[in-house]
Amino acid sequence: MFDITNSIAYVFLFLSLNFEVFLLITYFENRMDIAEEANLLAKGPKKYPTVTIIVPCWNEENTVSKTIYSLLSLDYPRNKLKIMIVDDGSTDKTWERIQKFKNNPQIDVYTKPNGGKYTALNFGISKLSSDLVGCLDADSYVHKDALKHIIMQFENKEIMAVAPSVKLWQPKGPLQLLQKVEYGFGIFTRKMFHYMQAVYITPGPFSIFRTNVFKKLGGYRHAHNTEDIEIALRMQKNGYKIAHAHNAMVYTVPPDTLRKLLKQRVRWSYGFIKNAEDYRDMFFKRKYGNLGVFILPMAAISVISIISVTTLAVIGVIRSVINKYLEIQTIGWNPHWISFNFDWFYINTELIAIIGLVTTLGTLTMILISKKMSEGKIVLGLDLIFFMTLYMFIAPLWIGKAAYNAIFGVKASWR
Repeated sequence: MFDITNSIAYVFLFLSLNFEVFLLITYFENRMDIAEEANLLAKGPKKYPTVTIIVPCWNEENTVSKTIYSLLSLDYPRNKLKIMIVDDGSTDKTWERIQKFKNNPQIDVYTKPNGGKYTALNFGISKLSSDLVGCLDADSYVHKDALKHIIMQFENKEIMAVAPSVKLWQPKGPLQLLQKVEYGFGIFTRKMFHYMQAVYITPGPFSIFRTNVFKKLGGYRHAHNTEDIEIALRMQKNGYKIAHAHNAMVYTVPPDTLRKLLKQRVRWSYGFIKNAEDYRDMFFKRKYGNLGVFILPMAAISVISIISVTTLAVIGVIRSVINKYLEIQTIGWNPHWISFNFDWFYINTELIAIIGLVTTLGTLTMILISKKMSEGKIVLGLDLIFFMTLYMFIAPLWIGKAAYNAIFGVKASWR
């Protein structure tokens, strides 16, 4: 008998497994290069180009000072580094907090009417005179060696932008710890996309660009409140190469409540869906390489698969409850203890169960590799337990909400 539930599960599990295998093969083919990157910093950059870091801020009174101090602590020639703070019409004490930096020769301080992050970035870009430009969100902090790692990627003249590795700042509690694993996994996947020349997001925290990118392609766009996705897709569409420096560490403050997390991720997911729609002409086009043929379609399929599998799971639970209710109505309530005696006979050997198990092991393998890349060693802790047990129940909430917003035209807000 045809079972649509199993058929859909087979399709998505098969695609997920193939995607995992592709990423793992990419990793093992390039693992020596990844290890070698850690030794490059000892040699140092061949030259130090001038860099401007724009710090757009809106109501960041509690974090903006730490952000600026982290930039001032960068191991980089001071005469080559300029910090531009742009207050986007804050209504708290942000402007007051940044006044103490106005006399620092490395720092320029500006304020403007509120218009959104992309307008603050464009305001800073309009005043550039440096070779490179980057952004650092006012709730993020950089490692002192981060800029050096990024600059060394620019020694390849074809590289037009470099994305860093983003980690969490002092995660605490189950919700932040599961995000720690998620961010580490993001470091692994972005590095694999680097080798595929398919990086499609330049994160707000400390992505660095050649200034010519904005001169030739124009400034940031609103882009559904996800300008970091749009600018990367625009670059890829125009043949500009984006690299990833996995040793360039940037730390960001994670949401500490479920409400804040869902709001952030709905915005991110909605932004991806809408930007993918805007750049849909890149899908399945060989001229855009792995990004067009493989990565973007798989990212879109992952959204569809999460919604589909979650919907089927919910339907299955509802059916079970209804069947149990009908059973009780028919023969009455007959509680009994479930036996937990182990017997190999009852092991599920169906193909779908085996594929599911292999896919889970593939995910776990990639998580462990990502922990090695982001933390320097593999540490099995509560973060992994929280991720493996809770993430699958939380992620469908923001994916589903983002898809609903995109279909029915409900714009995801920043605030």
